[in-house]
This record gives sequence, structure tokens and C-alpha cells, in this order.
Amino acid sequence: MRIGAVSYLNTKPLLYGIRGHRIMNRIELTEDYPARVAQLLMEDRIDIGLVPIAAVRQMKEWHIVSDFCIATDGEVASVCLFSQVPMEEVKRVYLDYQSRTSVLLARILLKEYWKKDVELLPATGEDFRDQVGGNTAAVVIGDRALEQRSHSAHIYDLGTAWKEHTGLPFVFAAWISNKPIPADFIEAFNEANAEGVARIADVVADHPYPHFDLQKYYTDNVHYRLDDRKRQAIDLFLRKADNI
Repeated sequence: MRIGAVSYLNTKPLLYGIRGHRIMNRIELTEDYPARVAQLLMEDRIDIGLVPIAAVRQMKEWHIVSDFCIATDGEVASVCLFSQVPMEEVKRVYLDYQSRTSVLLARILLKEYWKKDVELLPATGEDFRDQVGGNTAAVVIGDRALEQRSHSAHIYDLGTAWKEHTGLPFVFAAWISNKPIPADFIEAFNEANAEGVARIADVVADHPYPHFDLQKYYTDNVHYRLDDRKRQAIDLFLRKADNI
């Protein structure tokens, strides 16, 4: 089975479990940034991908194939709008090219929650964070967002804003397939994911990181279990995304 996963810190617990499980004998694993993994899935170059939820809007067939995901129920810390001025003074926002979901979430929140009419600029390279200054802000995701936290005067967490706006958690990515997957594989895959989530302390020990407390990140900020409330959040987000 061809599996694609995001190469960010937030996926390390899931990948830790997968790599230590017998399921590794049954898969070919690829890692990349979210939008790239989604593209691989849409091109049928992988069978299952940990992809941004927004990507399913472009797929002819898709299935959620695991009880695990990348989500938050409030502050996520690694998906934020960064600015040197308060939100009411922001005029332009660069949108991170690495995730469709975070870009759509930012657009929804700017319109519905912050009620801001700003110029949205596509970020096309790694150096777009250098443009943050004056009235120009940026949505930054993943490991780079954790690093950016020490450089920006104002941090607007998109997970927190979504929770305040809707009362629901938010699912950034889920294990999605582009075809039906055998039940025995899904059972083993869930088992592998669960083993990783149960060993957070080992994951933290294996990934020293100076920019953020990973123990807090993996236990407070990121939620890995895909429950009914998170499925409700997926449905709401996709409905809102259709109106953007």
C-alpha cells in the first residue's frame, strides 16, 4: 500500500507508531508537505495520504480510512496568522502555499470571525515570512509557524479562532484514500497509529526541538483521535469552504 504522510513535527507520533509496527512490511512510505501529499493522492501516485481536509473537494472519490487525524480543540500553535500590528490594522495577508486547508480556514475566519476585507497574496517561496511587517501579515503553518512565534508581535491562532467562532474542534488533516481499502489493513493501520500516540514521551525524546515544548504540543495543542465532534467540524468546514 502506497502511503503519503506530511513531514511536519505534528505527524511524528503517528509515523513513530507506523514505523515500529509490522504494517511497515505492507507499505511504501513517502513524506512531503501537505499540499504535495494531496497532489500525489489526486494523481493516484499514492493510495492513502495524510492530507489537508480541503483537498477532498477536488477528489472524485475519497474515504476517511483511519480513526486518527491531525486536529485541535482550541489553540493549535502551529497554524497562525502572524503580524507586527493588531488585526484591525492588517491590510494584506500572505497565504502559506503548503496547505490548502489552512489557507481556506484563514479566508473563512478573516471573512466571518474577524470581518476583515484584506488583500490576500499567494506565498510562493520559503522567504515569504520576510514580508511580514507594517500592515502586511502572513498565515504560516507547521514547523515554520512554531519558529515564527518568537519573531512576531501579534499571533492569531487559527485553531483558537475557529473554536471561538463555531464551538467545534478543527481537523487540519486526515488519512484519506482515493479508493476502498481492505478492512484488515485499516485495522492494522489504526493499531499502528495508536501505538505511536501512546508513546509521546519517546517521540519527544527522539526529536529535540528548541523552538517549542513538544510534550505540550503533542498532548495539549494537537489532537490525534478522530471522534464524532471532529467529523462534525469537517462537515461544517467543507460547507463553509464552498461559500468562499
